[in-house]
Amino acid sequence: MDYNRERFLKKLRNIPLIIPLLIILLCVYGFVLLYSAAGGSFHPWAYKQITVFCIFMPISILIAMMDLRLIYRFSYLFYIVTLLLLIIVELTGKSAKGATRWLDFGLFTVQPSELVKISVVLMLAKYFHESDKYNTSEYAIIIPIIAAAIPIVLVIKEPDLGTGIITIIVAAAIFFAAGVRMLYFIVGGFLTLSAMPIIWFMMHNYQRTRVLTFLDPARDPLGAGYNIIQSKIAIGSGGLFGKGLLSGTQSHLNFLPEHQTDFIFSFLAEELGFVGGMVLLILYSLLIISSLAVSINCRSKFAKLIAVGITTLFFAHVFINIAMVMGLLPAVGVPLPLISYGRTMLASILIGFGFVMNAAVNQRSNV
Repeated sequence: MDYNRERFLKKLRNIPLIIPLLIILLCVYGFVLLYSAAGGSFHPWAYKQITVFCIFMPISILIAMMDLRLIYRFSYLFYIVTLLLLIIVELTGKSAKGATRWLDFGLFTVQPSELVKISVVLMLAKYFHESDKYNTSEYAIIIPIIAAAIPIVLVIKEPDLGTGIITIIVAAAIFFAAGVRMLYFIVGGFLTLSAMPIIWFMMHNYQRTRVLTFLDPARDPLGAGYNIIQSKIAIGSGGLFGKGLLSGTQSHLNFLPEHQTDFIFSFLAEELGFVGGMVLLILYSLLIISSLAVSINCRSKFAKLIAVGITTLFFAHVFINIAMVMGLLPAVGVPLPLISYGRTMLASILIGFGFVMNAAVNQRSNV
């Protein structure tokens, strides 16, 4: 009994304190913004987000304490389960705003595409850990490509282009960190560019409109270009220190759409200004650097690739969302991690960082 208690405390001490601390700070930042976005009320967004945090932050710590071998053993099973959930979404999922992305369990809804990003990381990390065939065989690389492509295609079909793009970026980062030859990336890039006309033809009309609006928002200022124009106005009007919490005119007068989700950074910039935005970016940067440091120190390829995958997932969300609301990328519906309202999104990010902390705790493991 004393041995197990001592082992538990030792694992707890091995968790890099800076990671959960930064996560808590970012989540609190998000709660404050959601409170302000609702006009000074915890309903309807902040209290739900706080509830999810109170449930999944302890789960994240418990994941960090798990035996790495147990995670390794069930990685493929987790991937299969999330894949089945995606198929169920396709058949019976709940639709909203033209997309079928949710499973309705009565008391709550779940967005499987958020969990798929985590499962793809675990699946690829296990594959590259247990097999070095990709170094000698030109055909072994096809297996993880197909395994990653199946959920990506299902996610894009929902349609959820943003999540699909992020999953592609995450998979590419893991392939690169695993030592896959650069030739494959060059060939893949060439094939992607060659297929762009086909991809453009297969895109939904609203997705094509978003790309055209990105190139010229003024072409339809009251239609497709409205969101990004209002977003830029909100960011620019915040100035150095912002207008203050509960004082953002773009959001509270309903000029800025989705200010609690995709455009929450614009909302932040209007109310807290350049300084508030920089504080957020500094917190994000510290969390990303801390997570990358975990991957560098891991002896196990499995743990290393998990840390790389989750860190890339987090960075991709931050980069795409902020670039999107500033008009530097087309709008693809990517929320800001730990800040935007979204219960499944918050839960999946906390679970993901649980695996990063687990990699830190087990950095001497050879799994």
